Amino acid sequence: MPRAVAINVGANTNAPGVRGPVHPDGRFEFVPIPEPEPVAEPVPTYRDLDLETAIPNDALDSPVHLDPEFAEYPFGERYTYGDPFGVKARPLLDLDAGDLVSFYATLSMVGEPTARQPPDWGAYLIGGFELAADPISGEEYRALPASERERFATNAHCKRETFDARVLLAGDPDGSGLYDRAIPLSAPTAGVDANELVTDLSSDSGKGPWWRRPLRFDGTATETLWRLHEARGRERLDSV
Repeated sequence: MPRAVAINVGANTNAPGVRGPVHPDGRFEFVPIPEPEPVAEPVPTYRDLDLETAIPNDALDSPVHLDPEFAEYPFGERYTYGDPFGVKARPLLDLDAGDLVSFYATLSMVGEPTARQPPDWGAYLIGGFELAADPISGEEYRALPASERERFATNAHCKRETFDARVLLAGDPDGSGLYDRAIPLSAPTAGVDANELVTDLSSDSGKGPWWRRPLRFDGTATETLWRLHEARGRERLDSV
């Protein structure tokens, strides 16, 4: 049976001090976090991305950590993701080629929310990868010949002076992408409240800071997540 894991990514009120926006029709802007580590090659800044989001002035010239990398996003070339933290690496390393990795971000509402959206901010699915190959660990990456490392060359962790990822993912271009519309994971009551995608379908309880944790999906739950992924957010959640 296919499996899926959803991982929290993107800007927040700590870094760079603002969340990406989401509108009542689900349109959103993905905002990456700042790059906190020295890099071995140039990476874009927030100013280079030319975002609609009002980035704080003191962060505009900060380099960004473009991870996950989406080919359709500014300066993106492929579908790659890396993570240095074991809490995220472990569930991702359990997946196989053909499984789904979903990415969710906390977004701030702009305008009057619909009946399915939280009123201020909330967690939303914003994109995903159909895995083109089995995930690889940092140790496996270091053992690869240069020719095989090249498929991850555009990933942010491979551009750092010191490679630090504990997992690397490559998405299939035909089955991966940034969504057209963000899909709420938060309930309409508040951003901290999880909706049924979390409480009924994932292995997470939806209690505590669930919006920071990896969310695992198995069996029929993964089928629902796949349908949402394939629709790229264009299909209403309550119709799935």
